[in-house]
Amino acid sequence: MRLWAILATVVLGVLAQALLVRYAVGGRLVFDFVLVAVVYAALRWDARAGLIGGTVGGLLQDVLSGGVAGVGGLAKTLVGGAAGGVGSLFVVTRPHSRALIVAGASFVHRLLMIALTSLISEQWSGLPVADMLGEAVVNTLCAWVLFQGTDALPAAIERRRVHRQARWGRRNW
Repeated sequence: MRLWAILATVVLGVLAQALLVRYAVGGRLVFDFVLVAVVYAALRWDARAGLIGGTVGGLLQDVLSGGVAGVGGLAKTLVGGAAGGVGSLFVVTRPHSRALIVAGASFVHRLLMIALTSLISEQWSGLPVADMLGEAVVNTLCAWVLFQGTDALPAAIERRRVHRQARWGRRNW
């Protein structure tokens, strides 16, 4: 059951990335919803979920983007496992603290991607600090909304259920 939930989370992240990448403002708005989904899975379940999600999500993203297959998979696997380890080590429960882990994961992921592609191409591409900061901000905001929504959803469903039961129990005559 949990494996299907992890795969569904990552596939939704890949679909969101594929659908919304065209709306990036002239290529200046950089985001990685697959990374957000991987870190979400790692923090929601455990480090193994981060490893599985990172491998599947990274490889899917590599195949769809047309880049070197395996670089994104390796980077997302390492980041997902580390995020799951940090999440279980510090028992992170608040949405803003989980979102900060996504911010750190965004920086580490981008650094790993730059390092791995530089090793493969044997040419240092530089360190785009402004792009890294922009990506971390967008990923963190999206993660905060995601964590806030998934934390508030069970309580909203329960309130609706109680309200429906009370409404049917009243006599309106």
